[in-house]
Amino acid sequence: MKFGHFYLEYRYDFNSTKDERDAVRTQNRKKYEGLRRKCRKLIKQSSERSKLNDLGEISNEGGDGSLQDSGSSSSDDAASSREFLSSQDITPDAEYSDYPSTVSLEDDYVNVDNADASILDTDSTEAPEVIQTVPPIDVPEDNNPIKTTKDSAEGSEVIQTAPPDDVPEDNNPVKTSKEVSSPLQKKVPPKLPTNEDFSTWQRIIRLDAIRANAEWMEHYPSQAAISDNIARRTAEDVGLEDYGHLEAGRILHAARLVAILEAYALYDSEIGYCQGMSDLLSPIISIISEDHEAFWCFVGFMKKARQNFRLDEVGIKRQLELVAKIIKYKDAHLFKHLEKLQAEDCFFVYRMVVVLFRRELTFEQTLCLWEVMWADQAAIRAGIGGISAWNKVRKRAPPTDDLLLYAIAASVLQRRKLIIETYSSMDEIIRECNSMSGQLDVLKLLDDAHSLVVALHDKIET
Repeated sequence: MKFGHFYLEYRYDFNSTKDERDAVRTQNRKKYEGLRRKCRKLIKQSSERSKLNDLGEISNEGGDGSLQDSGSSSSDDAASSREFLSSQDITPDAEYSDYPSTVSLEDDYVNVDNADASILDTDSTEAPEVIQTVPPIDVPEDNNPIKTTKDSAEGSEVIQTAPPDDVPEDNNPVKTSKEVSSPLQKKVPPKLPTNEDFSTWQRIIRLDAIRANAEWMEHYPSQAAISDNIARRTAEDVGLEDYGHLEAGRILHAARLVAILEAYALYDSEIGYCQGMSDLLSPIISIISEDHEAFWCFVGFMKKARQNFRLDEVGIKRQLELVAKIIKYKDAHLFKHLEKLQAEDCFFVYRMVVVLFRRELTFEQTLCLWEVMWADQAAIRAGIGGISAWNKVRKRAPPTDDLLLYAIAASVLQRRKLIIETYSSMDEIIRECNSMSGQLDVLKLLDDAHSLVVALHDKIET
């Protein structure tokens, strides 16, 4: 089964019993259904306000429909609609969590902290992740226990997390002083999105869902074989419009994208929705037929990938810097040519980094690359990076958290001659990178990436 270990790792503890897994499944179904009810409530409020505005009975400012009093960013920032990305699916028997349910949300807000830590991370020794990666607006920077810092030498992202139990109090970098009266001590949620924020996310999600490609359908024909009535009813349930030109399988796929992405936007409201997330979710829902399970797998996926969608782009910059470093160490001549073209920042691979090669690889190739990438990350968490048996299988290449970046660098290095002899601007290199779609051999790409890991791992990651 594709996504096999990924599905298990982010849904259940490997040592869990069947009863424990059933309990987790029930709990998370309820949580997801609660998020969907919240989405439907916001959609209804937005629709009612729109009708009243059309009648001239209320103004566009203020009103009771907002989710917070003040302090949210503009809707454009909240959506983080990247123009660079914008230039460019389920069995009839599945249970759709978008239908009404009697389960209620326990809290008046939705935040990543609500998630069960055992579901999101199976490494019990790892410190629980603090969700806010930038200081809340109303918390002074000096008193903010989870302040994001940046390494001045490497430009790397450092997100401080809640400490493990064995860290001494005096040396604890995120210990909040008893004398400091911080609202975070009481687990106060971050500022919630306004109706305007959610409406912006909703609009972009619908556009992205409608234009999602249908490549998955040839690999999972049973999921594409859905009745037109079921597809259209599901689309209506999530308020999807303008889908008349799509066949039933694609309509249902688009509706599921909308339902899950809207729920995630509320679940992780600091990030909300950004273009490119639909690319990451589409393969998951093509394989996992139940929305609530696909949602929690996506949550697990986004624990690492969410850095790609931060407004400050610190995570993206760190990854681009690492790609540049790999190319520089491996091929100084090519890197000097990039410097000459003022392309040494490797911005031309931006799209590859953001959506994890999804638009450059076919559906099957994407699953292959992602599985290998997740296997590396799982090996690191399991502490087996130095085992000789692993090294023999992988040409002595140790597992790395950044295999994707080595693969991206490998794709550029495969075109070194063309870049050096033909291209005279970064725009030309960007066009070349965009033209890679469907032209890559994923097995050779992984082989070259592993060779780079063997040659450069100690230099790059130490």
